[in-house]
Amino acid sequence: MTLSKRTVLTSVFAGLIACATAPASAQDQLKLAVGQRGNWDTSVAEIGTRLGIFKKHKLDLQMLYTQGGGETQQAVLSNSVDIGVAGGIMGALSAFSKGAPIRIIGAETTGGRDLYWYVKSDSPVKTLKDFDGRTVAYSTNGSSTHGVVNAFVKENGLKAKPTATGGPAPTLTQVMSGQIDVGWAAPPFGLEQLSKGEIRVIATGNDTQAFRDQTVRLLIANTAVLKSKKEQLDRFMLAYRETVDAMYASDEALKVYADFVGVPLEIAKRTRDEFFPKKALDPDRIVGLDTIVPDAVTLKYTAQPLTKEQLGELIQIPPRR
Repeated sequence: MTLSKRTVLTSVFAGLIACATAPASAQDQLKLAVGQRGNWDTSVAEIGTRLGIFKKHKLDLQMLYTQGGGETQQAVLSNSVDIGVAGGIMGALSAFSKGAPIRIIGAETTGGRDLYWYVKSDSPVKTLKDFDGRTVAYSTNGSSTHGVVNAFVKENGLKAKPTATGGPAPTLTQVMSGQIDVGWAAPPFGLEQLSKGEIRVIATGNDTQAFRDQTVRLLIANTAVLKSKKEQLDRFMLAYRETVDAMYASDEALKVYADFVGVPLEIAKRTRDEFFPKKALDPDRIVGLDTIVPDAVTLKYTAQPLTKEQLGELIQIPPRR
């Protein structure tokens, strides 16, 4: 055999090997819109990526961080991303009731004690009743913070002025400069200011009937994505569950999170242990629908309660394997 023929055969053989092995090593890309960069609950995809868990499940996650659940949901509805992380449950119910192509593929956070509303230390506001007539912050329309503020107003008969302020950082600036009376945040953001006595907590999401011990944020997808990428979404949920387990199993995930957010390890640990019990991040259970569905009507997110059949169509969580 001549050298030229041997070279050609070698090249062909190498190409065949490459083709045969490519599917096994290929990573499927999924685009995510994630509400509020740096919150413990919204960092599952980031932590799992840095720990190599999603790669193990042959997924390459591309993350876009938004100012809140409203922006996240819009990215899903426009089919700009494959998955929305931390979309508000009331916003999802509202969109679905109006015929929007949205589906719930998992719970993101249950309970509202991680969300808190605060004022400057010298503010005259002492209780929820003092919100009356004042500007009260939430992130974006349709977000979980928007739902909590609406519940504050409805449940306490307030005449507050709900105001969209974006994420925790711009909200703090507006509170400290006097543009907003009551700000919102979620740990680890604001813990330093609280420790220094610069701000005071007035209420949390658990101070509402509508959000206490109920699922408040979701993992959502467009119906088109659910049809075209079902297998990838199934793998995403497998990796997501594995990551949540890892986040509570040892300090390795805590160190990854602290590095990602840029906070000391003790702040990361305080954030997890004081504000986010593991059951709060269980993606497999939508908790409190018997209360959430009628509350959506009361708070004017839906015109009438969704039926069991409608909820069955809306909620499509991939099963555990």
